Amino acid sequence: MIEAIVGSTSAERVLMFITARESGYAAEIAKTFSTDISPIQKQLDRLERDGLLINEKIGRTRLYKYNPRYPFVPELKALIDKALAMAPEAIQDTLLYDRRRPRKKDKPL
Repeated sequence: MIEAIVGSTSAERVLMFITARESGYAAEIAKTFSTDISPIQKQLDRLERDGLLINEKIGRTRLYKYNPRYPFVPELKALIDKALAMAPEAIQDTLLYDRRRPRKKDKPL
């Protein structure tokens, strides 16, 4: 949807994921979009190199999020939010459903 603006489908996916969930790591983003991890990692590296993203290492995982010092983050988030609102419902549901910890044992559904 906005790949013409951001340069590639992988970059669009990375930005949509990080906008929807505030942060993410390469394997999680690739799994969400059922794609290879390599192009996702390349885009994360490029966006970090350009100053848009920063990473935080948690254990062996690199967690990426927006750089609060980057001057165009609010405008970019507004653009991505609009793209998310226009995205197919299946993509919206996938991105906005954020369950990161397992269900407690014997907890009813």
